[in-house]
Amino acid sequence: MASPRRTLPTVASYLVHAYTASGLVLAFLAVVAVMEGATARCLWLFLATMVVDGTDGMLARWVQVKRHVPWFDGALLDNIVDYITYAFLPMVLLWSTGALGDGTSAQVLAVVPLLASAYQFCRVDAKTEDHLFLGFPSYWNIAAFYIIVLDLTPTAAAVVLLVCAVLVFVPIGYVYPSRTTTLRATTLVLTCVWLASYAVLLVQAPDPSVAWLAVSVAYMGYYVALSLYLTARRGQQPVAAGG
Repeated sequence: MASPRRTLPTVASYLVHAYTASGLVLAFLAVVAVMEGATARCLWLFLATMVVDGTDGMLARWVQVKRHVPWFDGALLDNIVDYITYAFLPMVLLWSTGALGDGTSAQVLAVVPLLASAYQFCRVDAKTEDHLFLGFPSYWNIAAFYIIVLDLTPTAAAVVLLVCAVLVFVPIGYVYPSRTTTLRATTLVLTCVWLASYAVLLVQAPDPSVAWLAVSVAYMGYYVALSLYLTARRGQQPVAAGG
């Protein structure tokens, strides 16, 4: 009979994996929202998936899932969920709302980020040893949020998506909010503020306040600036093995 000391960590590890898998449930509900034309509901579900994705890794490391359930690849599960929620669903949403325009050109534009992200998700160095994302980290759900909330024209939306797709292949290191050690506490606090701004802007849509937009965009500026700084620093000094 297994002792409670051995059983409890194993059960906790399975619960963490189930928590990660809950992103698939949210993804299905988002598909339903798209089919029903409930754009705002879909964007709320995007927010929920970001909360899950932003916390499941920390829980997994705390519970030590690799130690207690070594045969289950939680990282693979996380990648499956992330590709669906961060790449595939946002393109479906943008295409269905007409934010990308009409016809074949809209379909091609929706496919470009999917192919770029498929490449990135299969790179063995997509996450660096010093805990950065290499190349634009497939934040297509965030791009979709701004495109819809700001009511960008199809041309502007196309520019945003194509620029981000190109950046997937540019070796810039982007901050991994829950793991990048430099200014980690500051980044986590500001990320929570940004998530709050996401919710407020969604409530205020289609007429978001300038103040909350400024808060939201300011975080984007901080994120990009820190990413560029860390990329430049990586080029000036060797990265220690193990990050």
